[in-house]
Amino acid sequence: MKLTILGCHSATPRANHNPTSQVLEVKGHMFLIDCGEGTQIQLRRCKVKFSRIKHIFISHLHGDHFFGLIGLISTFRLLGREAELHIYGPKGIKEVITLQLKLGNSWTNYPLLFHELEGNLPEQIFEDDQLTVHTIPLDHRVYTNGFLFKEKKGERKLDVTAAVNAKIDQSYFPKLKQGFNVKNREGKEIANKSVTHDPDPVKSYAFCSDTAYDPSIVPQIKGSTILYHESTFLKTHVHLCEKTKHSTAEQAGQIAKEAQVGTLLLGHYSGRYSDFELFRKEAQEHFKKVELAADGKVFVID
Repeated sequence: MKLTILGCHSATPRANHNPTSQVLEVKGHMFLIDCGEGTQIQLRRCKVKFSRIKHIFISHLHGDHFFGLIGLISTFRLLGREAELHIYGPKGIKEVITLQLKLGNSWTNYPLLFHELEGNLPEQIFEDDQLTVHTIPLDHRVYTNGFLFKEKKGERKLDVTAAVNAKIDQSYFPKLKQGFNVKNREGKEIANKSVTHDPDPVKSYAFCSDTAYDPSIVPQIKGSTILYHESTFLKTHVHLCEKTKHSTAEQAGQIAKEAQVGTLLLGHYSGRYSDFELFRKEAQEHFKKVELAADGKVFVID
């Protein structure tokens, strides 16, 4: 997995502070997560190929998370896109986008497919042979979902030398990779684990967009390889969380600790702060492995 932060700041864009948008590369896919104003400029700066984006996930209909979407859709049209584009987001996203296309008489010349969400429980919204994507219902001022991207368990790794030495016919190699015991040329059953190794650990990425502190999400995101959790405020402004339905860096650290994730990634910083290292410091009071999102920063998820 490779995660590129296009923008990680809250509210209004600034010269060097872009609103929320990320690109997650996993198992041949290039998923766009949220699409704040200026996203397509950031895509170009980060040298992301527009044609590889086939699925866009929008957490909620606040402007700093989707105002860049209509511009990106329009640019795809101008570039002569033909491939389908799937957009997953709250109910209403189809209406707002199609209205802009209608009034501008600029319908796409490629299939634009909307998958509108309105459930309050986690649901699977994407699946292929290698991974799944589920919603993570969040507690914000409007209907909001995070997204859990999780690889499926891969095949076992074949120790070819051990299999040959065990006199196993090559035609049985696929069965070994699938985890079965097989018989060798002499009719002896060979234990799978004696000629194979465990598959690579399953990796997962939990994206928790705007949300109040909500421990109810912990069971779903438990053990995630990396957790992105908004941290709009420092604890000196915790009193603002109830009104705005946002979280502090300290609260994000508490969630990461309870969920036993591999790494916590902080973002969605309020513009009132200039020293983002304070966010790391506060989160580390509860969880030690903390990274700070920054526009243009790339994280490789091993």
